[in-house]
Amino acid sequence: MTAAEPGTGSGGAAKVDLKKALPSYRAPRGAFQVLEVPELQYLMIDGHGDPNTAPAYTEALKALYPLAYALKFASARELGRDYVVMPLEGLWWADDLATFTTARDKSRWDWTMMILQPDWLGPADLAAARDRVAAKSAPPRLDEVRWGSLREGTCVQTLHVGSYDDEAPVLAEMHERFIPEQGLRLAGTHHEIYLSDARKVAPEKLRTILRQPVAAAESRPG
Repeated sequence: MTAAEPGTGSGGAAKVDLKKALPSYRAPRGAFQVLEVPELQYLMIDGHGDPNTAPAYTEALKALYPLAYALKFASARELGRDYVVMPLEGLWWADDLATFTTARDKSRWDWTMMILQPDWLGPADLAAARDRVAAKSAPPRLDEVRWGSLREGTCVQTLHVGSYDDEAPVLAEMHERFIPEQGLRLAGTHHEIYLSDARKVAPEKLRTILRQPVAAAESRPG
């Protein structure tokens, strides 16, 4: 799930690493940060269910990654603009927020998995990349990947180091203590950015940015 190492692009040009360029891809560990996240564009695919067991989740990643790399290679080859493929991200929601904290019932989760794209690419580039991937491997959910934008605005985020199942206390503190103390309220979908490759990193060392869009709390009549 991690991006390739930075280096040089086509013709010796510097390879762009948006993790370093965008402040929203850095977060403090053991503290909460309030920041403004600009509108960004992604490859996106939707699904439902436990990411550990739902076939739709595995199929989603098998469609996302080939497209992400096809876009990268085409950008380097045709535009002379190489970049690091960004880490996997996920938007997660459910009818009951307790499924993320106290209940932790992953079977009830809905999700959108995403990979950030540079601003010089667009939907036409995705269409061309889809054709190239389909000609080689044709993952079953390839046609479900879309080009989408996300404007989150004001957000609270933190860096969680540890297993995904250990996120619940951090999220509870974020939602129930920090956000209300700042005069804010939850105003969007829970967002996770997976900075580590879970296939290669021990669970206790996984690095994940946990993000929650917020808005000013509604004042009560005095």
